[in-house]
Amino acid sequence: MLTITTPAEMRAWARVQHAAGRSIGLVPTMGALHRGHRELIADAARRADAVVVSIFVNPLQFNEPADFDRYPRPIDDDVDVCAAAGVAAVFAPTAATMYPTGFQTRVLPGALGDVMEGPGRPGHFEGVLTVVAKLFGATAADIALFGQKDYQQLRLVTQMASDLDLGVEIVGHPIVRDDDDVAMSSRNVRLDDEQRAAAVCIPRALAAAATTAASAHDADAVVDAARAVLDDEPLAAVEYVTVFEAETLEPVESIEVGQRRPGAVRIAAAVWFGDVRLIDNRDLFDGG
Repeated sequence: MLTITTPAEMRAWARVQHAAGRSIGLVPTMGALHRGHRELIADAARRADAVVVSIFVNPLQFNEPADFDRYPRPIDDDVDVCAAAGVAAVFAPTAATMYPTGFQTRVLPGALGDVMEGPGRPGHFEGVLTVVAKLFGATAADIALFGQKDYQQLRLVTQMASDLDLGVEIVGHPIVRDDDDVAMSSRNVRLDDEQRAAAVCIPRALAAAATTAASAHDADAVVDAARAVLDDEPLAAVEYVTVFEAETLEPVESIEVGQRRPGAVRIAAAVWFGDVRLIDNRDLFDGG
């Protein structure tokens, strides 16, 4: 397995792969790899001949410098995980190589970035799309895999790849959950034991919402069912709970008959435990 640190070296490697007729699958990460990432890597290996895992903590997508500084960076462990998973190359650039002096261009998210995560994290999705576009360019990926936990990000990347004719197939991988159904996240390691135990309120809240949605058409009733579970957990500080249309991300007020099917409507939540912010979501009508 190779570890590549500059976009130029990455592009050169990709040209060799394509010249040999090998397709490239990309798993973009910020490191601190866990079982969810390993499942993404395995999925990529089933779909492409050579898998690249990018490991880059992207400064452009953090709203708070302290959050950027606290983000875990166990690079040696991450490289070991990739090697064990059969990854062909790890792309681990520095901020200086990704954003050299004079760098100016940004990718704007459009309307899909104006809801849910957007209002509370100004500039976040601009940073995400900018780095993802650069990763696509450096790796020349044929396919890229993203977890559905960051559902809004998945939709934005899919839209960008389509709008800009980037020639990359975007695949959303189902959310990988721990034994207690908490969505796996690199941020989970920052929770103390009490907070980690409390975090189970999030999947329970989303499950309660899905149960309510089975018989209720009013989206407020669905949100209220979720919030009741979250509000019952003293360590949880709710930022938002929203029911939304899966394709457009627009908020839903009434769940119509035609929307009461898998893939149409989802619910998402953002919840704080101390200074750790967790997000999760699920389809209201297919069990996940």
